[in-house]
Amino acid sequence: QVQLVESGGGLVQAGGSLRLSCTASGRFFSINVMGWYRQVPGKQRELVAATTSGGVTNYADSVKGRFTISRDNAKNTVYLQMNSLKPEDTAVYYCNVAGAKYYSNGRTYTGDYWGQGTQVTVSS
Repeated sequence: QVQLVESGGGLVQAGGSLRLSCTASGRFFSINVMGWYRQVPGKQRELVAATTSGGVTNYADSVKGRFTISRDNAKNTVYLQMNSLKPEDTAVYYCNVAGAKYYSNGRTYTGDYWGQGTQVTVSS
């Protein structure tokens, strides 16, 4: 019911910046939380940052002060501005939508969805 399209990953030197974008489309009528997770091989996927429809944000301690999450509710798009990037930020970054509501057969359903992932590589 929700499709997520991510963009903005790539290769950057340490200290540089990247901006990730994720746009949701589909038959939903509201989304509660939009966020970004990341994963490196052999490790669990971890939360990077998330924001609610009301603007409440949450960040991993490792990115506080360097990354900023923002959201355009009218465009169903979430952004992740990443500054002062470090080699340890290298990972596949995944967009996540939680609490997407949609109607089907007279009922309201809620679902969580993931994007396909975008690679972020920070060279030292």
